Amino acid sequence: MEPTSKTAILYLENINVSFDGFKALNDLSLSIRPGEMRAIIGPNGAGKTTMMDVITGKTRPDSGRVLFNDIHNLARMDETDIATLGIGRKFQKPTVFENHTVNDNLLLALSDGRGVWDTLFANVGSREAERIDEILQIIRLSKVQGEYAASLSHGQKQWLEIGMLLAQKPKLLLVDEPVAGMTDSETAETARLLKEISQQHSLVVVEHDMDFVRDLDVDVTVLHEGAAIAEGSLDYVSKSDRVIEVYLGR
Repeated sequence: MEPTSKTAILYLENINVSFDGFKALNDLSLSIRPGEMRAIIGPNGAGKTTMMDVITGKTRPDSGRVLFNDIHNLARMDETDIATLGIGRKFQKPTVFENHTVNDNLLLALSDGRGVWDTLFANVGSREAERIDEILQIIRLSKVQGEYAASLSHGQKQWLEIGMLLAQKPKLLLVDEPVAGMTDSETAETARLLKEISQQHSLVVVEHDMDFVRDLDVDVTVLHEGAAIAEGSLDYVSKSDRVIEVYLGR
């Protein structure tokens, strides 16, 4: 059965975006089911970042609809309002508070708009403490929770930022190249981490590392020149002559 806006947490329909005559997205349509993790792959310039920008309100499409929970047309909303709906985005380069501990980074993410000092010097309630412990376990940082974020490895910083997004209780996470610069062991652990998160959240993961995408074991959408040219399992899309031609090579 073809997915519809009513069966999707995120539904992009005929999205077009142009920059100075360059067509960044070309009638792009995409549907993400509640609880689904989807990998997005494609060559540089395929439109992956622009797609994420449209979903989060950073870029307004020229035409088309972006529906969230079949209620909210994100194409007409700004970044702040979209974030409050429960859409979180992790960029490729981690942005954590390096002069604060891992624990404090998560506490700040839980702060609900309170200032830094009010948050860090307030008494932490049992519910907040339990939530932080839960997140620390998910992101594999329980043993380093008292260390400054600056001392973490690149991979650990990526996990911490994912944890900071989880602290905000998102319904949908957009994750941009999460394993870029990671060691092989960190990459493998990140696949396991994201699969755990996908049990309670919907995820869109943009990635170039095909071994990592295979480890995720999810459906893949291939973008090229702003359009989706193939969709299905990695094995399925890898057999597409078009995908081989524009991205995977022979």
